[in-house]
Amino acid sequence: MLKADFKKHTFIFKTPGGTSRGVLHKKDSWFISVWDDSDPDKKGTGECSIIKGLSYDDRPGYEQKLKEVIEEINSTGKVFFAGLEEYPSIFFGLETAMTDLHAGGDKILFPSEFTEGEDSIPINGLIWMGTPEYMWQQIEEKVLSGFNCIKLKIGAIDFETELSILKKMRKVYGSDIELRVDANGAFSSDDVWYKLDELAKLNIHSIEQPVKAGQQELMQEICENSPLPVALDEELIGVIDEEEKAELIEFIKPQFLILKPSLLGGFEMCEEWIEIAEENEAGWWVTSALEGNIGLNAIAQWTYELENDMPQGLGTGQVFTNNIKSPLKIKDGVLWYDVNEEWGKI
Repeated sequence: MLKADFKKHTFIFKTPGGTSRGVLHKKDSWFISVWDDSDPDKKGTGECSIIKGLSYDDRPGYEQKLKEVIEEINSTGKVFFAGLEEYPSIFFGLETAMTDLHAGGDKILFPSEFTEGEDSIPINGLIWMGTPEYMWQQIEEKVLSGFNCIKLKIGAIDFETELSILKKMRKVYGSDIELRVDANGAFSSDDVWYKLDELAKLNIHSIEQPVKAGQQELMQEICENSPLPVALDEELIGVIDEEEKAELIEFIKPQFLILKPSLLGGFEMCEEWIEIAEENEAGWWVTSALEGNIGLNAIAQWTYELENDMPQGLGTGQVFTNNIKSPLKIKDGVLWYDVNEEWGKI
């Protein structure tokens, strides 16, 4: 019979992470373990990770729901995913734990050249909001460490200041660096066109979620007329039904989708989005959502299997002081799995 338990872990940011939704100092995750009682030493592990104010399942009673899921496994010896559609992070954590268990319980969920340490995943360097001096310091560090794709979070400080930072990047580094920006819905219908026009002058690769989610007609107009490509991020959160997903993408017609398994309900749900994106000639890439290394490891291994050559958003595991020790390493702007490194204890 299958058995399960969970453990809460609060991650602490090395440096507060600034976004247009506020400044992050800490973040909670819950690690799920699943095993067969005939072989209790072999366990599958997953991470249920939520972001306050963003995750669809950031709601009262979250931990109680997690307890109910664990109690059901322990009483029946089986895992039921039905009913977890409203809890995408729990679905993802449980999906990861079961995949890990079936693969042997050693955190190699999707064996590949990546997990053998023979290949890597290109990723973007993420620049958090802050003072101009702090943002520029981050940029210099990322470029010096080998990143050729940089993503800036914008929308929290004065736009002209943010624009000056981007202009400085182009002046100092030329066109060698791919620039992405993420507004996290910070622009309004009044200023979005001016801001898009100014950003387009700087050869920006794409902008994520320029206006708040839920304004489908405005977003459709933006995607149709924007001078730079638009990627949907928060717009996808909470859209569960496959038909509704297809209708959303067919109506808005974005250039890219940002896929976050913790926020969208795991790998299977993200693969639905990928299929819909490709049917509508939209590109996509995968981004972690401040998971610790347990969640990041699962997402990275799954992402490698998808064979998408674009830089992915898989670098956020670096931001915590108390992450779980792992074989995941970043060097020269790519993510590696170091087979000589062991996992730390949870």
